[in-house]
Order: sequence, then C-alpha cells, then structure tokens
Amino acid sequence: MSCTAPAKNQSKESLQSESTSDPVIMAYYVAERDYRPENIPVEMLTHIIYSFTNVIDGEMKFRNEEVAGPKIEALVKQKDRNSDLKVMIACGGWGADGFSDMALTEESRAKFIKSASDFITKYKLDGMDMDWEYPGISGAGTMARPEDTKNFTALMKGLREMLDKFDSPKLLTFASAGWKRYYDYVEMAEVMKYADYTNVMTYDQVSGVSIYTGHHTPLGDVKSEDIAGTPFKSHLDSLYASGDNLDPDPRSSQKIVDFLIKEGVDPKQIVIGGAFYGRAWKGVPPVNNGLYQLSSGLHIGWMAYHQIRDKYEQDSHFKRFWDEVAQAPYMYNASDSIFLSYDDTVSVALKTKYIMEKGLGGIMFWELGNDTKEKGSLLDAIYKAANE
Repeated sequence: MSCTAPAKNQSKESLQSESTSDPVIMAYYVAERDYRPENIPVEMLTHIIYSFTNVIDGEMKFRNEEVAGPKIEALVKQKDRNSDLKVMIACGGWGADGFSDMALTEESRAKFIKSASDFITKYKLDGMDMDWEYPGISGAGTMARPEDTKNFTALMKGLREMLDKFDSPKLLTFASAGWKRYYDYVEMAEVMKYADYTNVMTYDQVSGVSIYTGHHTPLGDVKSEDIAGTPFKSHLDSLYASGDNLDPDPRSSQKIVDFLIKEGVDPKQIVIGGAFYGRAWKGVPPVNNGLYQLSSGLHIGWMAYHQIRDKYEQDSHFKRFWDEVAQAPYMYNASDSIFLSYDDTVSVALKTKYIMEKGLGGIMFWELGNDTKEKGSLLDAIYKAANE
C-alpha cells in the first residue's frame, strides 16, 4: 500500500497522486467493548478512523476522554505493526449536533480549528474526518441553516490551512451522502480543493425508516424500469411526483460516483463505502423473494455482519439470492417472512474491483468492529481483491 509520508513541502496534488496509486482501504472504527487493539487487523488497512469525537462547546472533544483517550493512544501504537497506517479521528456522525453553530462565524470556526489542532497534536494523529450530517439539511433533528453551505467550505479551508502547518502531512476527509440532494448544499468544487478524499456513504440507500424492502448498499446502477411492477417502484414514483425525491431511480454506488465525476470531482478523491452491517424487514411477502416489497415494518434496525454470518448464514430457512443488476446479495426467509439486505464477501470484493477499474481513491466501510473475527471476513475479501 502506498502510504509512505512525503516530504513536508510536497504539494497536495502529488500527495493525492501517490496515495491513490493503490486503492486506500479505510476503516471507520468504534472501539469494541472488549477492546483489544493488538487484534485489530491493521496490516490490511491503509487508514483507520476512530469514531467519534463531537462538537462540544464549540470544540472537538471526546464525550468521555478518560475512557476514549487511552483507547486511541493504544490504536496509534498499532502503527508498529504497519508503519504506513494512517490513524485519524472522525468528528460527528448521525445525529451529532453543534456543527451549524460551530461553523457559523469566523470566530467560532477558529475556536474549533484550534481545538482540532490540539487534539491531533495530543494523540499524534495523521488527520481528521468531518462527519457533519448534513450541511444545510437536518439529519435526525440537528440544526441546519442556509448559511451552512458557505460555512462548510470556509471550515474545510480553515482545517486544511491548520493541517498544513504540521511538520508531517496530515489528511483531511469528510463523509458525504450517497444521494444527490446532499450535493445541492455543498460546494464540491471548492471543498475538494481542501479535502484529500470524500468518503461517500453508499449505504443506507434504503434507510431504516423505510417500510419498503430494497438494497441498502448496492453497487450496480439500477434503473426505474428494472423494478417495474413492484411496490417499491410505486413508492419511488409517488416521491418523485410529489417533489420529495428529485430522482426517479433507486440509489447506488455507481450512480453517485458517475454523478460526482460529472460534477467535476477527481475520481482519485472519491472513496465509496461498504456496509459491515445489514438491515432486515419483517412481514415481507414472498413475491420476488421479498425484494422491493411492502413490509409490515423493520425486523431489526441493523445487524452486524458477524451476527449475520452466525445467525442467518447458518440458518437453512434463510436463502441467499444475488441481484445481477444491483450487484448485491440479499436473503429471504419464507417461513418467517423476513428479508435482509447486506454486503457479503462477494459484494465487497466487487466494489473493490470496481474502484480499481474506475480509478477511484478507494473503499471505506462502516464499521470494522462489525466484521467477523473468523477467516474469510469482509476485510479479507477487500484486501484480497485489492492485491490480486
């Protein structure tokens, strides 16, 4: 993996070129209850992003530094096993508030940027990931303002300038949405001048509030005509007719990547996401083996991949199916009427091959702790596909 640190004065353009000669394998990571950093498979990663800090009193902080601080310090020590590994910190996440207020003024931005600099210095990190969900759009009731669009650009510019003052190169990434409306509120042409990568969250494409089944993390570009005659198609049509959704087709990794490239984003700066978790629905009719159907509701909000492997893949009542158009797996249990959408070893390997064929920056995933500890893990499949 090409993650050797360049000289201090090396340009950002040459840093990106060097760092993407091989695809990045970037893990978001939430410290597990039984935290054993020596068991984290850092040898197969180029980047690991410890999640999360929050915006607290306008600064970047851990909510419980006494617990989290020693954990991230222990994670940084794992660079002894992979000297090229970049250890980063993420700020935010779903439902995390405080971003709009923090970014509102030059003074408030400067306060946050100073705290981020101090944090990176204290924990000897290689960079940071901004996970503001979302500028200009309220996610889970968070504050959003029209001014967020310009303020996010200014924030990223300020963070880039701060990071460039360090003696060694520091990375700046941000988590972006896998759907087009997000990009109406972000000045991508400007923001990408300051970010090394945009980590596109190409999962939850059918969300946890949907009563319609579908692929939540598909790779393939599914068209509206591909799902003709299904309840999900009728649902998308109604959203499109009402103006609640400006796109009549299902979402996918390929679709948002093509959109971003058309918008002028350098492919080498695009990192797409894999889901180390699945979503399951109950009360799903057997038509089309449960795919694109109206359910009676969620069976479970989400399930870690290691649970899927232990509980569902071993259960003979659950049958695995493959959607050639979406390039995604799904499972259906006809006896219990349960439908499951997820990523497996086949689909994450395909995503990895796709990013290499497309010349993208790499692949990231949410999140490493959800993977199985057994052989043949999702990370194993990604690493193998990237190094074939």
